[in-house]
Amino acid sequence: MLAEIITIGDEILIGQIVDSNSAWMAQQLNAIGIRIKQISSISDNREHILTGIKEASQRADIILMTGGLGPTKDDITKTTLAEYFGVEMKRDEPTLEHVRQIFARFNRPLLDVNISQADVPANCEVLFNKNGTAPGMWFQENGKVYVSMPGVPHEMMYLMEDLVIPKLKATFDLPKILHQTILTVGEGESFLAERIADIEDQLPPEIKLAYLPKLGTVRLRLSAYGDAKADEEKLKQELETQTQKLIERLGSTVAATEDIPLEKAILLLMAKNQQTLALAESCTGGYLAHLFTSQPGASSVFLGGAVSYSYEMKEKMLGVNSDTLWETGAVSEETVREMAEGALRNFGSDYAVAVTGIAGPDGGTSEKPVGTVWIGVARKGKTLAKKYVFGNKRIQNIERTAITAMGDLLKLLREPIA
Repeated sequence: MLAEIITIGDEILIGQIVDSNSAWMAQQLNAIGIRIKQISSISDNREHILTGIKEASQRADIILMTGGLGPTKDDITKTTLAEYFGVEMKRDEPTLEHVRQIFARFNRPLLDVNISQADVPANCEVLFNKNGTAPGMWFQENGKVYVSMPGVPHEMMYLMEDLVIPKLKATFDLPKILHQTILTVGEGESFLAERIADIEDQLPPEIKLAYLPKLGTVRLRLSAYGDAKADEEKLKQELETQTQKLIERLGSTVAATEDIPLEKAILLLMAKNQQTLALAESCTGGYLAHLFTSQPGASSVFLGGAVSYSYEMKEKMLGVNSDTLWETGAVSEETVREMAEGALRNFGSDYAVAVTGIAGPDGGTSEKPVGTVWIGVARKGKTLAKKYVFGNKRIQNIERTAITAMGDLLKLLREPIA
């Protein structure tokens, strides 16, 4: 079963907003056995929309569209869909009453353009949008399904989860697709592939392995495929068998067996062990703290941190010795050790991470070029420090430092405490 996703809106094409809708929709469809044939973005232009829908219908069984359903003149998706199917527009009374209630609740006048939100192509089934004024629309023509939804992410997500996905399951005899993700850290894609080459070569035909690399991490995604009549329990067992083979082979490089970011994996592990964390950041400027606190539940683990950019702040906030700074420099093993131990002491945490380096693009020397970073991780009675040399791109250096620091922390977390 193939689907195509079309996002409609000039704002996407000029880069004013990022199309996050398509990625989320693709994940939801893949989870129920619907493969994505193509994702495309088109402008708020009648001819472009008509052409996009026609071409998509030649490639896919399901065409999902977002955007162009607002009340203004540039939102022409509804009328263009009516033209595509050769039907008139009709007024949907339940939608109109919903719009009236929304405007009454906020004591705002109901304009003609707002009333027109309830106008839909005559051949559609209205998908009630409880989170907004623009309804979703479901069309079935010549064995194909067309769905049009608002481009506002939270409105689209509600419609997909509560209405569209259940209707797709009821309409089509969908195949079974199961996924298992293994998150690895500290080893590149090619090295991982070499380590598990024999396991990959012996995978049964219904199991596929994909490598999804990112800065400092690689996700291995095992997928089990079966048709609509396949024994799902048997697929699960086979997937589990192959997953365990990979986990055993990869050992300490495995950070999680879920499709989650590294920072989430660390927080879950530390929360399970009732451990706390503090940070001492210099070259990352608070980016590590941002990653951790972006995750729900971070407060059970993360106590706080210091963004100690200057010598003075390293001394005042973390207790780094002035002689250490002036004799060895801010980017040194001695300094990062004192930063980590200072964070451990001053924040009263079980573990601490410290980073100091030269993010660039300037500030480097022949002895310490741009990209030189020291990372320290500490717990009571043990501090580990390691030097890394990354590249000359500032943002990449910051991101790579943060990911590498989390990898080093994970290693220390897994070491037994004497």
